[in-house]
Amino acid sequence: MQTIDEAQLDSDPQYRYEFLADFIGFTPEDAAAIQAFAPHLGPRIGELVDKTYEKLLNYDVTAKHFIPKQSGYDGEVPLDLSEIGPDHPQIQFRKDHLNRYFLQLIGRSYDAKMVQYLDMVGKIHTPQAGNTEINVPLIQMNALIGLMSDMLLEAVAESPLDAATALKTQRAFTKLLWIQNDFVQRHYA
Repeated sequence: MQTIDEAQLDSDPQYRYEFLADFIGFTPEDAAAIQAFAPHLGPRIGELVDKTYEKLLNYDVTAKHFIPKQSGYDGEVPLDLSEIGPDHPQIQFRKDHLNRYFLQLIGRSYDAKMVQYLDMVGKIHTPQAGNTEINVPLIQMNALIGLMSDMLLEAVAESPLDAATALKTQRAFTKLLWIQNDFVQRHYA
């Protein structure tokens, strides 16, 4: 039986990641399967980003989080929900971030820097990251990760991969998104 330091799980993102990866079974082979899927996912990232934002902008409770000025954005800020749309410059700015997120998943080494990145993805959706106006409720973050999971699994299913490789890739993405979800949830405790 392994001994796990529960306090360290809460204080040390790398330790937390290693525990989750081991427990869930997210292995270097899973990371390699995700990276090997890059030629299939890369051309579809724009479509996935557009679908994600179409969904986010379809609900007032999710769209309202794009009214406050986003960190790093220097352009015109929408005044209310009537000004939010897929072509608004601040939405384009956010779409660029999601685009980079997908690229990180398929193109980055799963090392300590990736762990920090996964943790920051969770943190930036809360006031803990510095912008007190950004406070996305946990239910909305869960919905977003569920949507992304479904889209990624669909992308794998629609790819020309053989059945065994497709299943391996789908399982790898599922494990990774459970880890990502935990790195979101930890900032809501």
